[in-house]
Amino acid sequence: MGDISTGILILLIICLVLACAFEFVNGFHDTANAVATVIYTNSLKPTVAVIWSGLWNFIGVIAGGIGVAMGIVNLLPVEVLTDSSVSHGAAMIVALLVTAILWNLGTWYLGLPASSSHTLIGSILGVGLAFYFINGKDAVNWGKAQEIGLALLFSPLFGFAAAIFVMYVFKRLIKNEAIYKEPTPGVPPPLWIRAILTLTCTLVSFFHGSNDGQKGIGLVMLILIVFIPKDYVINPSQDISVTYSQIKIVKETLNRSNAERLTDGELGIYKNTNAILDNLLQITREKKTVSEIDPSLRFELRKGIIIMSKNIDKLIKGKNLLLTLNEIKRIEEYSAKSKSATDYSPNWVPIVISISLGLGTMIGWKRVVQTVGEKIGKQNMSYAQGASAGLVAASTIGLSTGFGLPVSTTHVLSSGIAGTMVAKKGLKNLQKDTIRNILIAWILTLPVTMIISGGLFLLFRWLF
Repeated sequence: MGDISTGILILLIICLVLACAFEFVNGFHDTANAVATVIYTNSLKPTVAVIWSGLWNFIGVIAGGIGVAMGIVNLLPVEVLTDSSVSHGAAMIVALLVTAILWNLGTWYLGLPASSSHTLIGSILGVGLAFYFINGKDAVNWGKAQEIGLALLFSPLFGFAAAIFVMYVFKRLIKNEAIYKEPTPGVPPPLWIRAILTLTCTLVSFFHGSNDGQKGIGLVMLILIVFIPKDYVINPSQDISVTYSQIKIVKETLNRSNAERLTDGELGIYKNTNAILDNLLQITREKKTVSEIDPSLRFELRKGIIIMSKNIDKLIKGKNLLLTLNEIKRIEEYSAKSKSATDYSPNWVPIVISISLGLGTMIGWKRVVQTVGEKIGKQNMSYAQGASAGLVAASTIGLSTGFGLPVSTTHVLSSGIAGTMVAKKGLKNLQKDTIRNILIAWILTLPVTMIISGGLFLLFRWLF
C-alpha cells in the first residue's frame, strides 16, 4: 500500500468504515426479525436475546463461506472495476454505500421491515446503470442480477406459503391449545415450545450472518479490488503453479471436443475460450506465487478466469460439446477449482464484518420487533406462529446460502408471520395498513435506491 496517495488512502478508509457501518445498521435493522419471535413470546429476555443473536450472527459470518459474497462482487462485472480510475471507483463505492445506509436507517426509523438485501442490490444496480449512461458500457452482470432478483422475489412468497403449511401441520399434530394463544406478558411458554423458539432464533441469526454478513464481505472485496487492485484481484496466497495445472487440464479437455456440432454462437464462445486459455497459460507458466506475476497482468488473469468459467458453463449447458460425461465433469471441476484464485477474502475481512454485524444486532431492535410482533396481524403473535415463522425463515435462508444466493431475512420472516396469521383466521386477520406499508417499502426499495445511488455516483464522480 506504500504507493497509494494520501487522498486515495483516506477514501479507502472512508469506504471501509462505510462498509462496516452498513453491516452495523444491517444488524439492528434485519436481525431484529430474528429476535422478534423469542422476545415477543417471552422465550428469552430482550437483553439475552439480542446478545445471543449477535453471537450467532458473528459465528454465521465466520462459518458462512463466500458464495454470497462473490455473488455481490460479480454483480458488477470486473471490467467496470478495471476500466475505471481509482477515484471513479471510489465514487461508485461511496454512492452505493451511502444510499444503502440512508435507506436502511429511514425504514428502520419508520419501523418498517424493509430488506437490506434489496437495498444493497438496488444501490449496486443504480451505479451500474449510471456508469452505462456515462460510458455506454454494460456495467451490470444482468445474468447474476436476474438470478439474485428471482431469489429476492420468490423467497418471501415461499416464506408466506410455507408458514401456512407449517401451521397446518402444527394444528394437526399438536392439540395443546396454549401454544395457539397470545403470550401472557412476562410468562414464558411451555419448555418444549420455548426450546423450539430459541432454536429457530439461533438458526435464523446464524444463517442471517452467513447470508447477509457475506454481503458485507462482498462489499469490502469490491472496495479492495477498486483501491488496491494489484494486491487483491488475485488471492495473494494462491499457488499459481496449481492454477496453471487447473487451466491446462481445462484446455486439454476442451480440445478433445469436436466443434462440428456447435452452433455459430457456441463456436464463437468456443474459440474465444481457447484464446483466453492460451493467454492464461502464458501468464501463469513457470510461476509459483502471485508476486511473480506482473501487476499489470493480474487483472487480466482475474478477468480471464472469470470469463473462462462463464464460457465453460455456457458450452456445457448447450449440450453440443462432443465430450464424455466424465470429461464434462472433469472440465467443470477444474474450471471451478481455478476460481479459488479469484473467489476469496482475506481472513481479517469476515472478522471485521462479523463484529460490525454482531454489535449492530445488540442495538436498535425495538422498532422492528414491535412491528413483527403486533402490527402484521390483528392478533398478537402466538407461540406456534413464532415457531412456524422461525422454522421457515431458518430453512429458507440456510438453503439460499448453500446455493450462494442473497435473500432477505426481513422479507422471509415477516412474510412467514403474515402466513401464520392467514393460517389462523384467513386474510381478514392481517392488518391492512402494516401490510400495505411493508409492500410499498418492498416495491419502492429497488427503484428508489437505484435512482439515489445513480445520482450520487454521478455527483461523486464529478467531485472526485
